[in-house]
Amino acid sequence: MKPPFTRTFTAQAHDIDVMGHVNNAVWVQWMEAMATAHWEAVAPPEHQALYAWVVTRHEIDYRGNIREGESVTGETFIPEGPSGARFVRRVDFRNETGKVLVSARTTWAMIDIASERLMRVPPEVAAPFWDGSD
Repeated sequence: MKPPFTRTFTAQAHDIDVMGHVNNAVWVQWMEAMATAHWEAVAPPEHQALYAWVVTRHEIDYRGNIREGESVTGETFIPEGPSGARFVRRVDFRNETGKVLVSARTTWAMIDIASERLMRVPPEVAAPFWDGSD
């Protein structure tokens, strides 16, 4: 498995719900931001020009939360090889003590930008994200 890609998020006033902590929809937005940033940081420019990703499923476990001004570190990685057009992505958000507050297993499908159709993930697209071991 390749090392996780990380990014820090700090809760802003607009992220907070009536309970005084980060709204569940914001966690999903942060998951998408993590996946996009990982793709843009690791995929070669020629792949970014040809392919895009759409989410097909989120499975999320909420174990804690943060309030305005508090931060979490998001970690994302690809735990297994692609299956046809799909890749599973893991995302964990940890607080300053390392406790996992939100954990997700998300499934993304690859789209050929020119045709706007799903397509199998080629080995050369998977290689920068997954080392070939399950």
